Amino acid sequence: MSTVKIGVFGAKRGMEMINMLMGYPDAKLVAICDRHQPLLDECAEKAREHGLKIELFADFEDFFECDMDAVVLANYAVEHAPYAIRFMNSGRHVLSECLPVQTMKEAVELAETVEKTGKIYALAENCCFFKNTFEMYRRYRRGDIGEVTYAEGEYVHPMESLKEMAGFTYGDKNHWRYHIYSTYYCTHSLGPLLYITGLRPVRVIGMEVPPTDFMNQAGYNKGAAGATLIQLENGAVIKNLVGSLRKLPLIWNYQLYGTAGCMETDRWKHHMLNVYTDNEVDGVKGRSYYECKPVFENELTARVKGHGGADFYATHYFIQSILGDEEARKLSVDVYRALDMTIPGILGYRSILGGNIPIDIPDFRIRECREPYRCDIACTDPKVAGASVLPVNSFGDKNIPDSVYKMMEELWKEGEAEKAAQQK
Repeated sequence: MSTVKIGVFGAKRGMEMINMLMGYPDAKLVAICDRHQPLLDECAEKAREHGLKIELFADFEDFFECDMDAVVLANYAVEHAPYAIRFMNSGRHVLSECLPVQTMKEAVELAETVEKTGKIYALAENCCFFKNTFEMYRRYRRGDIGEVTYAEGEYVHPMESLKEMAGFTYGDKNHWRYHIYSTYYCTHSLGPLLYITGLRPVRVIGMEVPPTDFMNQAGYNKGAAGATLIQLENGAVIKNLVGSLRKLPLIWNYQLYGTAGCMETDRWKHHMLNVYTDNEVDGVKGRSYYECKPVFENELTARVKGHGGADFYATHYFIQSILGDEEARKLSVDVYRALDMTIPGILGYRSILGGNIPIDIPDFRIRECREPYRCDIACTDPKVAGASVLPVNSFGDKNIPDSVYKMMEELWKEGEAEKAAQQK
């Protein structure tokens, strides 16, 4: 195979990948699927501008039958696993947006489907490829700060207006963002730390911040933020924070303390890095503060702007892995690392509901470790969990009235009308 034929499922989050694939020499974008017609119209216009013929589908089953070697899953974040499993069983490779699974049962099935089919599976955890986090990866793997003893990861995504929040949920009371819990979306904060160190999490303890009045006004009933303490296989501890606290701007922040130094990103300038080393490294001993370079740069990377350009690299390494590049496979986030990044959020929430008890994290590389979770569907999504459904927070249901969701729907419609007017 010299060119990978790829489809994208979900044009809103998938737009960055679409922009990249329209000019990527080793791949051919053949199909896009989304139920929202304005997004398909936008994709059609982009295809015309690039002189490309791309099939556009509003119906998933028609999209599924399209001739493609691989698919980018950029659909709803709680629904990646069933589609990933179905695509791999049909002989296609899968790049999954965050998060890979919603339940432990899905985690078992996903790992075993990858093993059974032999298809390439990768998680598009773009935070691993920020300029500063990849520089931390490079320096940690070189041994600049020794072995990690303590680390912190932080992803705080503030919502500053009801209209902004409506743009994410459309006022649909069954939207996945309304029923996820505080620690679920944990890979942006935890993922880079596991990627940098290469270590596996073995134990988790969780706590959460109560829902705020502002979140309730927008229809959210989940905890405002979740914090977990995660122990790694070498004994080091990670403090992991994720949530929608009222803080500007959007914050990603990472810290690593090692036996011979430490590294910390700049929460206000995401391209900068602070480093302290006990020993002289690259002619510097002690503290340094500098601007990090991209993973690599060329005319293709310039096409992707999302998440500081980091969206490019996860897709690039996925495609090159399919084409047999072993270095790309090493740098890509495979299914086991994806589950290492995700399961602490699932079990961290169970720790919260259980009174902040410590819970061991299974290693899904080992088949025997999967057995207790083979039928485990407990989650906060009633469509999936049924009688095993969990409460959406540990503080009690606020009984948000339907009028709130109707108001949010109207705000979303206003926003869509404003965007349409601006495009004319």
